Amino acid sequence: MASLRDLGLSEYEARAYRALLRTGPTTAKDLSRASEVPMGRVYDVLNSLEQHNLVRSQAASRPKKYAAVEPDAALDRLLDEKKRELETQAEQYEEVVDDLSTELDAGEPVDGQFWTAAVGAEDATDLLLERIAAAERRMVVVAGAPATGFDLGTIGERVTEELEAALDRGVEIRVLLSPETVDALPRSVGRRYTADLSDMDGFEVRTTAGVDGTFSVFDGIEVCIEVPHPLSGDEPFAMIDVKDAEFAASVKDQFEPQWGEAEPLTFG
Repeated sequence: MASLRDLGLSEYEARAYRALLRTGPTTAKDLSRASEVPMGRVYDVLNSLEQHNLVRSQAASRPKKYAAVEPDAALDRLLDEKKRELETQAEQYEEVVDDLSTELDAGEPVDGQFWTAAVGAEDATDLLLERIAAAERRMVVVAGAPATGFDLGTIGERVTEELEAALDRGVEIRVLLSPETVDALPRSVGRRYTADLSDMDGFEVRTTAGVDGTFSVFDGIEVCIEVPHPLSGDEPFAMIDVKDAEFAASVKDQFEPQWGEAEPLTFG
């Protein structure tokens, strides 16, 4: 069940506030009996509730009386206070991430080679987005056929957001698409490309026929390759990530001639 403690009150504070709603204006002594908050704690509890703006006091009376703020106003104040706390925590976490991002550095594998795989549409997409986010200098994205196993609209938007973030940090991006892939992209992706990406420095998209594979090359040392399902083109695919500078160079060498023959992409 929902509790006032979920919004930051202590057990004693919650008891005292609920009791004040029942009793109406009352003294600390009577409130202690009604709420079962020990007399030795009730004044601290009331002071805390006043700091939360959940209780009003009548200082002129002897003994001093207290009244609860109406529930709607009280809950709104607790909610606003909780939101402020969460915003402060989020800012603190962001500062920690900023500090750690400059401190932590991923080293290369001892033998210079490493590969991993993600199976299924969701995990494969997460792997691709992770590698885009890790790119530092240059990126080549090739989509030779509409990817299978997921919603192109949702994934296209997520990839576009990650590409935009990469451009903001100075990564040079070249994208090569087959005509079939261009035709399969939802209009929302086309609008995002036209409005947000097409004029950004370091970003270029071209299209050409005869592009069969779907892969990405990152910083000249890493390649992500889409693997279609061997039995059904409609089922989720796998993504293989290979970190090998020699292999990445050979893939890029095959990419360059196709890029040179491709035409700049225009939507609409």
